Amino acid sequence: MGLLTEFFKGLKVTGGTMLRTITGREVVTTEYPKEMREKPQRFHGRHVLNRYPDGMEKCIGCELCAGACPAHCIYVRGMDNDPEAPTSPGERFGYVYEINMLRCIFCGLCVEACPTEAITMTHLFEMSTTNREDAIYTRETLLMDTQGNVPHMFPDDPLADQEELLTADGWLRATASSGAAAYEGVQMWQGTPGPADWDPEPDQDARDSKQSDDADG
Repeated sequence: MGLLTEFFKGLKVTGGTMLRTITGREVVTTEYPKEMREKPQRFHGRHVLNRYPDGMEKCIGCELCAGACPAHCIYVRGMDNDPEAPTSPGERFGYVYEINMLRCIFCGLCVEACPTEAITMTHLFEMSTTNREDAIYTRETLLMDTQGNVPHMFPDDPLADQEELLTADGWLRATASSGAAAYEGVQMWQGTPGPADWDPEPDQDARDSKQSDDADG
């Protein structure tokens, strides 16, 4: 008898939620694509190759991102910089840079491995394709321009929010790369020409206070 009682209690909860959802009193789903879900700040979306504020490319062609990738989806070839007109501050730059999005698991290890913060992840995840070739993102597709604008492989895609490509700061704002608490609130990353906010996250007390204010408001 006790088992049946608990069973019907569970059905009551499930049935009540279903009825409130059907009647619209408690909608728990997002009507995508009519309504876009707000992404978490550290969302792992499409990659972008960054530049320094002066326009120089951050990638130095070291291939550490390709070595760290567990899915083997990144291919990089470096080339020596022209001393008269260097592409990056280092001796080399990423002459060839490709990411196979069909293999990518969006783990972010490439971002952690990069010593110059050249590759970060945006909030964009609308990347559907109708053939495999379009899933290979090249340097031309990944690299932001000198104004900080990031190209989209399909600029006319009605489901893609192009503004999300400009949000490439992500979880880099957390703390130091080592996670040491002593670096909380200290900016450890260099900015880009775009509008992304590379300031460090506020401390936990400030975040808790903001959440409390949002809940009250």
